Amino acid sequence: MSEEPGRFVDTDLRGARFTRCDLSGAVLRGVEVRGTDLDAPWLDPEEPLLVNGVDVVPFVDAELDRRFPGRSLRTADTPDGLRSAWAALETTWAATVERAEAMPVGSLEVRVDGEWSFAETLRHLVMATDTWLRRAVQGVERPYHPVGVPNAEYEADGHDPSVFSTPNPTWSEVLAARDERVAMVRSFLAGVTEDDLVAECRNPWAPEYPETVLSCVQTILEEEWEHHRYAVRDLDRLERGGV
Repeated sequence: MSEEPGRFVDTDLRGARFTRCDLSGAVLRGVEVRGTDLDAPWLDPEEPLLVNGVDVVPFVDAELDRRFPGRSLRTADTPDGLRSAWAALETTWAATVERAEAMPVGSLEVRVDGEWSFAETLRHLVMATDTWLRRAVQGVERPYHPVGVPNAEYEADGHDPSVFSTPNPTWSEVLAARDERVAMVRSFLAGVTEDDLVAECRNPWAPEYPETVLSCVQTILEEEWEHHRYAVRDLDRLERGGV
């Protein structure tokens, strides 16, 4: 039973599901973790994740780079490096979209385990590009495409959800918006310079904290690779017949 808030002793948490929870600094001792599925997209090489005293962050990062060729380029910090990183990402996503389109009718809209569907994932990436390129870097006053899907924190932080006014777009509409945003990033990177990358801009969620153009572009790359990982994970589940 739990002896005090935030402290669990001899507590049965089998089958518990934690979504968007902050477990930083959590300590687990003498626990059964067989079959545990931990998904933490913000693993930091400067902050260890210890399993039986072993920091597993470097192993996880290296394995993800192995599984997803091109992912290791996401921290590129030069114009040429960023262009190569984006080209690799485009190639990867093109193959994944082709795979998804070849699956049974309706697969693109299936939510696996309550997560975003494949179509919704692409719609969220439209929104992410609009946030970090069009809004943060380019200062567009109304940056959002109506087919975008915001993250859960968007409305909770007081932002207006009505800007996403196309709740049920067709696949062709989703793909058109996505292709347009991908081309925008490619075009931006084609002309970006070293001086451009160090220019300051405002964090779109916390304007009091400055960002650089480079940090915004790297955020887009992180979003792309993490959501690609989610998408592939869910496509694998669908192919095995699981939702």
